[in-house]
Amino acid sequence: MAVLTIDFFHDVVCCWCFNISSRMRVLSTEFNLGIRHRTFVLQDSPAEMAERWGTPEEAREIILGHWAACREVSDRPELVDIDAMRLAPFDYPHGMTAALGCKAAERLGGQAAHWDMFDRLQRAHLAEARNIADPATVLHVARSLDFEAAVFAEVFNDLETMRAVETDRQHARALQVRSIPALIVRDTGARLVNGPREDLAAQQRAALRLVV
Repeated sequence: MAVLTIDFFHDVVCCWCFNISSRMRVLSTEFNLGIRHRTFVLQDSPAEMAERWGTPEEAREIILGHWAACREVSDRPELVDIDAMRLAPFDYPHGMTAALGCKAAERLGGQAAHWDMFDRLQRAHLAEARNIADPATVLHVARSLDFEAAVFAEVFNDLETMRAVETDRQHARALQVRSIPALIVRDTGARLVNGPREDLAAQQRAALRLVV
């Protein structure tokens, strides 16, 4: 049984979430954490991308500037390929398609499957410069994780999966989550401050003292 349960709000397109995910994988074992994955779609369509960032060219350059800052403090900087994404032949992707992929994986395989799908889609996005707004990319990643293609596609396209993404949005609003990655200790309501693994570990030790 998990000692602490943490809601982890994230978006596949978020480079900062990439940094935190690998650290939380280590810490979830070290502290026997229960991680509850919550999708938090920053922009859910090309129209929202344009409203937030401007032209596709402006969006790419601004966001890749965030990638550069993120890579500076990443534990795995070699997996953040800015040059490849700069040359990618598609507009910088929104996060809704990937969120649906994560929720489809969760519906089929639970929280562990959600996390595996999230991490593999982030690698496709950040390291391989693939278009994660294209359903074909998500379905290909699902097959690489040994999901049966037809079954996954059915769940991916099911309206209940979209409702699951909306449920996560409602949780985010209730908890006043406005930026990601967000890590909230469900047992206490405390929010972990994102940072190096050692800092996150210290915060989790402090949270444990409050619940034991």
